[in-house]
Amino acid sequence: MAGTEALYAEDAYLREFEATVLAVDAEGRRVALDRTIFFPGGGGQPHDLGALAGLPVESVARDGELVWHALGGGVLPVEGDRVEGQLDWERRHALMRTHTALHVLSAVIWRDHEAKVTGASMEPLRGRMDFELEGLSGELVREIEARVNEEVAADRRVRVDFLSREEADRRPELIRTKVSLLPASITVVRTVEIEGLDLQADGGTHVGRTGEIGVVAIPEYKSKGRLNKRLQLTLSD
Repeated sequence: MAGTEALYAEDAYLREFEATVLAVDAEGRRVALDRTIFFPGGGGQPHDLGALAGLPVESVARDGELVWHALGGGVLPVEGDRVEGQLDWERRHALMRTHTALHVLSAVIWRDHEAKVTGASMEPLRGRMDFELEGLSGELVREIEARVNEEVAADRRVRVDFLSREEADRRPELIRTKVSLLPASITVVRTVEIEGLDLQADGGTHVGRTGEIGVVAIPEYKSKGRLNKRLQLTLSD
């Protein structure tokens, strides 16, 4: 069976789409499509929500080459049906802003302190990122916050590209996390570049320019260990 084409990987601004049902799991109330704009989650970013074939999309997950969409109550489409889908765009766009803001944060800390990421998670307009940092003070956090907002205000372009696994393996700087999260099965590596600031391997959705992020605040920080510090991030317009 052919896999699901990940439309979200090339154009994060698609809000609606049409697709063909490839498979149906009636017991799990989920369907796999030949193409989708619904991000299945990963890298700390939650899966998308929305509607498909007139039914609410309650969760999205990748299983091998297929992306499965779990649907709420109603009559499920059948294999071969053409269906229409719509994103919960407000939620998706908030996650795009948040994910890109976390990239700016990690880029600033890497540039200024050479600290790698040890963990991250996000929800709309809020996220957290852990770093391999030995010391962290309120004064340093305010400095980091200011540097991040400078990069946001610079309105840098955000670009997506694709590299062969062989080329990506020759460029260790693409992995900003302490432990590489790239599965061995991946043969093409998607990268996200913030021009003039950052380039990382990443599969999530992002805004097209940093100016779209909004105002970044770091209201909380804590020590998770001698070499592990956590920064909480929030966004506003």
